Amino acid sequence: MSRRGNYNFYQTFEYFSPKWRGILGLVFWFLVGALLGSGVTLIITKFLGTEAALDYGMILSYPIMFIPPMVFAAVRSRRKEMQVDAVGSPLEVGNFAPLGGWLCAALVMIVTLAAGVLSDAISSVLPDMPEWLEEALKSMTSGTLWVNFLCVSIFAPIFEEWLCRGMVLRGLLDRGVKPIWAILFSAVFFGLIHMNIWQMVPAIILGLIFGYVYWKTRSLKLTMLMHFTNNTFALILSHTDSLKDMDNWMQALGQWYWPVLAACALLVALFFVTFRRIQPAK
Repeated sequence: MSRRGNYNFYQTFEYFSPKWRGILGLVFWFLVGALLGSGVTLIITKFLGTEAALDYGMILSYPIMFIPPMVFAAVRSRRKEMQVDAVGSPLEVGNFAPLGGWLCAALVMIVTLAAGVLSDAISSVLPDMPEWLEEALKSMTSGTLWVNFLCVSIFAPIFEEWLCRGMVLRGLLDRGVKPIWAILFSAVFFGLIHMNIWQMVPAIILGLIFGYVYWKTRSLKLTMLMHFTNNTFALILSHTDSLKDMDNWMQALGQWYWPVLAACALLVALFFVTFRRIQPAK
């Protein structure tokens, strides 16, 4: 079968729509990849030192973490593709009517930023983050800028959206799971792969919106754009001297916090009202 078009990467996986057993397989191989990535970081630390590992270890370890589940999904997809009655399920459909792609792109970027502020309000009630974890997370966004940008703004949207929306959510939707439960499960899954509650809570909140957008449009381009917007905004804040030491938006905005919070809630509501016009992609 010939493979053409701009999304050959997506087409590699379109015959594999995992349900529960397939998702467990993806989780297993993701954990294997995480161990391999950790091993690479330890090797870099041993031979080049801690500073080199912090600056450049993520460039290698992060993609390595996703290689095993990608190989697993590609092999499963290829096997199913060879069957006579095989029917593919594209990861990228781009169902933007009647709003159009450019308007959808603008809307999802706005709602991502607004939802980020709202999720910060919820996260602020969590107990204080352990110092070691806080330092580890800061190292991901406050080190060498081009390294941070590559890992946080490019790698994370591509790989995490492929896994959480392109594989998990698409698989559940294709297998007949009700959208509300498929979106919720994929959002929780998205939260869990961050492996700590302080990232998990905002990831689940954003994951619900990412999942809703994917259910409506079947567009990984849009969810990757949303992920890119959120992570790049966080990266910009971490390199802004007046804001990088702020723990939450209440500290940063002061007396403007509550009006901004209300405006963000309104923007999220208006987003859902507008996106209702899009009929879910089949």
